[in-house]
Amino acid sequence: MEPDQIASARLAEVGRVWTSDLSVSEFALLDAAEFEPLEFVMGSSVFHIGWQQQNLRQSTELQVLSQAMYTARSNAMQRMLSEAAQVQADGVVGVRLSFRQHGLSPEHIEFIAVGTSIRHKTQPGSFRQPNGSPFTSHLNVQDFYTLLSTGHAPTCFVMGVCVYHVAAQGFMQSLKQMGQNVEMPQWTQGYYDARELALSRMQAEAERAQATGVTGVEWSAQEWMWGAHTLEFFTSGTAVRKLGDRSPITPSMVLPLR
Repeated sequence: MEPDQIASARLAEVGRVWTSDLSVSEFALLDAAEFEPLEFVMGSSVFHIGWQQQNLRQSTELQVLSQAMYTARSNAMQRMLSEAAQVQADGVVGVRLSFRQHGLSPEHIEFIAVGTSIRHKTQPGSFRQPNGSPFTSHLNVQDFYTLLSTGHAPTCFVMGVCVYHVAAQGFMQSLKQMGQNVEMPQWTQGYYDARELALSRMQAEAERAQATGVTGVEWSAQEWMWGAHTLEFFTSGTAVRKLGDRSPITPSMVLPLR
């Protein structure tokens, strides 16, 4: 049986207890927002990252590698979303997209997306994306609750990827800089350009999802197996939208008794 078939069989069983990675406090707060947890959902993609020829003296994006790194993550996210749709969830909160090296080869990487699928108790389906898919969000339940209180809702987890090669400087230039406090312009410009490409792609994803903004933006840089001159810039966040005429949730103050 294929992995997705195994997951489908588990999710299709009726009457089994729900599962989640929520803390007790998060579960209580989710209940206060009139949502219920359904299932812990996940998606995985083991990907072989290829190679692209590069000019050592040229700063440029390596588009073949950018697409590979995006596709690997997207596969994991889509499989997690498919599991959420199977249990008729409104969305997935606490999404975490992580990676690990697969086996001994640095070119083999597994991307894993996990989260807890949830559904509104009285208005199921009303918090889905405009296209009818469950929403995805990396926000924890506390932030999700606060977001709802402002009259907004998550739309989808959005991301941008750019694999960029920064030109190696010449021997004479390196010699002139030895012992000097001086900016390295090709590195500054290369890093700046790569980050901007990743951020603009994340923003474009949010626009396609009909979102009004992106919250909780994070970014990282990884060298992977490409060496010090080639890095992947990855940025992600949760795209949000205004709920329209729907009344926001009014938070209540809760004080722990100790």
